[in-house]
Amino acid sequence: MKQLEYPYDSDYILRKKKAIRRELLAREGIQYIGKKIAILGGSTTSDIKQILELFLLNYGIKPEFYESEYNRYYEDAVFGNPELDEFMPDMVFIHTTTRNISLYPHITDSAADIDELISSTMGRFEQIWQRLSDKFKCTIIQNNFEQPYYRLLGNSDLTDIHGRLNFINRLNDRFCQYAQTHENFFINDINYISSVFGIKKWADPGDWYRYKYALSVTAIPDFAFNLARIIKAVYGRNKKAFALDMDNTLWGGIVGDDGPENIRIGHEDAESELYTEFQQYIKAHKDLGILLTVASKNDEENALAGLARPDSTLTKDDFILIKANWDNKDRNIANIAKELNIGADSFVFVDDNPVERALVENQIHGISVPEVGAPETYIDVIDSNGFFEVTGISEEDIKRGGMYKANMERAKASAQFDNYDEYLKSLEMTAEIKPFAPVYMARIAELTNKSNQFNLTTKRCSQAEIEKFASDPAYITLYGRLEDKFGDNGVVAVTFGHEEEYGSDKFFHIDLWLMSCRVLKRGMEFAMMDELIKEAKSRNITKIKGYYYPTAKNKMVRDFYGLQGFEKIREMEDGTSEWLLDLDKPHKSGNIAIKVN
Repeated sequence: MKQLEYPYDSDYILRKKKAIRRELLAREGIQYIGKKIAILGGSTTSDIKQILELFLLNYGIKPEFYESEYNRYYEDAVFGNPELDEFMPDMVFIHTTTRNISLYPHITDSAADIDELISSTMGRFEQIWQRLSDKFKCTIIQNNFEQPYYRLLGNSDLTDIHGRLNFINRLNDRFCQYAQTHENFFINDINYISSVFGIKKWADPGDWYRYKYALSVTAIPDFAFNLARIIKAVYGRNKKAFALDMDNTLWGGIVGDDGPENIRIGHEDAESELYTEFQQYIKAHKDLGILLTVASKNDEENALAGLARPDSTLTKDDFILIKANWDNKDRNIANIAKELNIGADSFVFVDDNPVERALVENQIHGISVPEVGAPETYIDVIDSNGFFEVTGISEEDIKRGGMYKANMERAKASAQFDNYDEYLKSLEMTAEIKPFAPVYMARIAELTNKSNQFNLTTKRCSQAEIEKFASDPAYITLYGRLEDKFGDNGVVAVTFGHEEEYGSDKFFHIDLWLMSCRVLKRGMEFAMMDELIKEAKSRNITKIKGYYYPTAKNKMVRDFYGLQGFEKIREMEDGTSEWLLDLDKPHKSGNIAIKVN
């Protein structure tokens, strides 16, 4: 919904929140993922909850909330609450602010006194975080602290150890250190958001004393939007790629008319520097694993000449695909998506032309098309939307562009073979298939949230949930990592499920089975099934049950279990089906080309 994308109208969102909610829930073709979110507040949180729900619904996340009583965040977390315990949250958000710092340094305190005050304040929060983590094995999001709205010591409040600003900055640094060393713990950076909003406008002391609002009502949309960005990233709702226009987007001017020597790029004048900074911003995303592509109405020769300028930050090699032709841009983006084997809704399309933006947005459902205006606003509009919000940077992210390029090389190689089985053997594939390991937890969680096509149950999991399954002895967990002569594909397959006894039979229920589209039709699913059967037999399991839940995107796997030798035992009108594999009967492997280590 455009009204919930930056730059949005906060007043409109606050006034129309009920109507917006109805419109979001009435959308067709949206497959929401349901998540339980507990809000433990040190101030009034009801309005925050309402606005947060809107942004989450817009991301395809349907939240169910638990909301603590006013200022009972510590008690709920540390001493427990039957209602919260029964709720069993997937995620806990702790909404505290500078209003919840009970003690600040006194001007007569020594440095040792203040260090002790820092440690005791930090210890109180660490107690909260550890209790929640131990009890619920869930993701935790914690506000850091905004700046105080007055400075008793003036400018020295920053540097003097007795200053509130100095104290808050030290606490924020300790919060940051904790986040760096603890998985599934994230900081909602209200220190930054409040400074952008304006600290004098962020909090109204009158609202605090009347209603216990730690931030002004007008600041709630900015606050909730920032928080929603973290949550959608945790649950895999980030975008994956840029589709970029060129003329008057990556550089000033029209390369076909002006010539590559006359477009605005480099450092010769203010306009050129502006576009250079934008190119630097775009190129930095490549290091995060974001795929860079071009969808431009241009002659390819002219487009490449623009990128070949020695003062261009972006070069041809930075883009995984370049579509510079005179086809409609929605068609080019659809073709890019097909070649990369990702959804067209995974793209952020950036174009200076509002007509082109409207065309693409109308033709490609779910694509993000930021309303960029003047070139100097490009970075702000894209960055403020948080399309690629980072909750962790893995080795897989850094290598992603190279992996997709290697896949394109595989596609070229396959054209040289008449026999597909011979092509698979030529790849010299080896797989590592083992129980979930700590080093891959983040990637496994990412796959559960991003894989849509080869995903039989579309169960979405945070890293905390994945870790909980891995530690449960009643679960079997397997990841699959695949390498071949073109390179390392990384972790590309995931399955887990739980055991259950019925009389004399011991069943294994497959709760999730998915595979990255990067390795479709390579036989990895057969290698994974072989390993799953081995593990099941080692546990004296006699039967495996598989489930298929149809979605708009996973029709390609509706017969997956049949191909694996399962018998269909039930199918509902909506296409949901259940399958059974009897392990007392012989099972023939379909793996013909993958060596499993």
